[in-house]
Amino acid sequence: MKILALEFSSSQRSIAIVEAADASGTQVMSEVIETGDAATRAIESVQTVLREAKLPRDGVEAIAVGLGPGSYTGVRAALSFAQGWHLARGVPVLGVSSAECLAWEARDRTETGRVHVVLDALRGEFYHATYELSPDGVREIEPLRLAALEEIRRREKAGERLIGPDIRRWFPAGEILFPRAAVLGRLAAGRSAAGSVSNLQPLYLRETAYRKAAPARPEIS
Repeated sequence: MKILALEFSSSQRSIAIVEAADASGTQVMSEVIETGDAATRAIESVQTVLREAKLPRDGVEAIAVGLGPGSYTGVRAALSFAQGWHLARGVPVLGVSSAECLAWEARDRTETGRVHVVLDALRGEFYHATYELSPDGVREIEPLRLAALEEIRRREKAGERLIGPDIRRWFPAGEILFPRAAVLGRLAAGRSAAGSVSNLQPLYLRETAYRKAAPARPEIS
């Protein structure tokens, strides 16, 4: 199975073609990594990875999308692109946590031990999840949740390992690491699409809140 993977949850956005085989694991056929507002160049980047992989559009058999948390706009852009492709060609779309993707990225660097994924959630809070890395893989210790700045600082002072895309803005001892489409595609290869693609949503741990606009004031003649 050939998977088109889209990871737009951070300032370093990437697109990859990953081939998954039943017995031989996965192979990255091509990958494009960009910084900045790469969501606006999604079509061009997809054309690049398809060309480098020598794969026609109808050769894509599934799409994997990083669901964040992270850049809400970026994740939404990736989801919209994937949903459009699904509507046009009917391929399944699989969503994967970008936090889990980061943990596997750390694991791929032959790192072992406990690691804390920390992502900016704005409002003085952070998305936080804890994983145990080992030669056998990655195991979730603490599920993704919102954490206060003071809690993460205590973990930093205690010498615990923190990783994340922009982590040194707040925690100087943290390790900068970005989720990658190549890793995302590999994770998606071992999973099956669940439910409708329209039900896939960014991982956003706060309840959506909005304020209803006040009624229009009558004109004074």
